[in-house]
Amino acid sequence: MRVSFSCLDLTDNPFEWACSLEDIGFSGWEIVGEGEQRLTKDVIEKIRDVLRSTSLDFTAHLPFSDLNLASVNQPIWDESVVQMENAIHLLGDLTDLVVVHPGHLSPLGAELPDKAWKQNILGIQRLCDVAEEYGIIVTIENMPNIYRLLGQLPEELEGMIQNIDRANVGITLDVGHAHLTKTLDRFLELDFKHVHLHDNFGEKDEHVSLGKGSVDWGKVLKRLKNYKGRLVIEARTVREGEESLNCLRRF
Repeated sequence: MRVSFSCLDLTDNPFEWACSLEDIGFSGWEIVGEGEQRLTKDVIEKIRDVLRSTSLDFTAHLPFSDLNLASVNQPIWDESVVQMENAIHLLGDLTDLVVVHPGHLSPLGAELPDKAWKQNILGIQRLCDVAEEYGIIVTIENMPNIYRLLGQLPEELEGMIQNIDRANVGITLDVGHAHLTKTLDRFLELDFKHVHLHDNFGEKDEHVSLGKGSVDWGKVLKRLKNYKGRLVIEARTVREGEESLNCLRRF
């Protein structure tokens, strides 16, 4: 299995631990383009240093805080797209895959859901067109059970893919999020390009270590037996990531 690590502590300096991931047993690293991991020219150079000194695969999660690809407030939508496009330009030759959150319904967007949906589609199309310049796939992540987030259901994700109509778009299956929306079995039937792994008890997006929540990992990993893409353990700390990796190895 190709197992990467992604740290959800966005206030921690990732370059203090990134070079230790191979020693722990990870074969890749997925950076989250937020906080101390925000993708700037300086951060990109530090990433290059890590990749030169390791054999880690590298993927990236595009920024999402305060951004909304489904915004019907045009200046907010413009800024959301620009920030994500800039991140893709910076990543350039460093990766072949990025993860994006679909948008959400603002108070006005909830009154204009069709317009918000079209904005979301157009935004991801723009990202795909930029990513195509670098041979990068844009994967849309399914969302947790939070009111007004788009992309919580498998039918929504499939509809987005069809409407975006780009060769370089796909789905990131987030197992923990699918567990929260009670749709994991249906998501496991889809054609996904990328996978996020974390656990919870079916109520809140807790991101506890694998095996410490109520996800049926035996069923999940049986479905993933012939999966050829990357598995990304999302954890709050490197230590919890190692716990999840050890749990994964027991199956």
